[in-house]
Amino acid sequence: MRIALALGFLLLIGCGDGRPTRVPVAGKVLIDGQPLTKGFIRVVPANDRAATGAIDEEGRFRLTTFEQGDGCVPGTHPVEIIALESISDTETLWLVPKKYHQAATSGLTVTIDGPTDDLTIELTWNGGRPYIERSKP
Repeated sequence: MRIALALGFLLLIGCGDGRPTRVPVAGKVLIDGQPLTKGFIRVVPANDRAATGAIDEEGRFRLTTFEQGDGCVPGTHPVEIIALESISDTETLWLVPKKYHQAATSGLTVTIDGPTDDLTIELTWNGGRPYIERSKP
C-alpha cells in the first residue's frame, strides 16, 4: 500500500500541466523612442503556440501563451506588432508601419532565456508617421 501511494505521489509531482515550459515575460514597445500607446504584441515560436499581450497606454505588455500572464516559451522567436484602428468601413489608421504586422516581414526577434519584466521592443517609422489607408467599399 505504501509503495502504491509513493508511486502515485511521484507521478503527481512530475506531471506538470503537459504544456511547454513558459517563463514570465513583460516589457514595453517603443516607436521612435516613444511608447506605442495601443495595440498587441505576438511572439511567434516556430514549433509552439504564440504568446500575445495587449499594449497599454504606457507601451507596457505582459505575454500570455495559455493562461493570463504565463509568459512565453524560451528561445529566439520572431515578433509582430498589431497596431491599427478602424475609422470606418473603408478607412484604417495604421499606428505602426505595416511590415510590423507580420512576423515574416517585421524583422523583429526576441531571445527569451528566462523571466523578464523589462523586454524592450523598438520600432521606427524611418521618417514616416501614422497614416490612413482607404479601401474601396
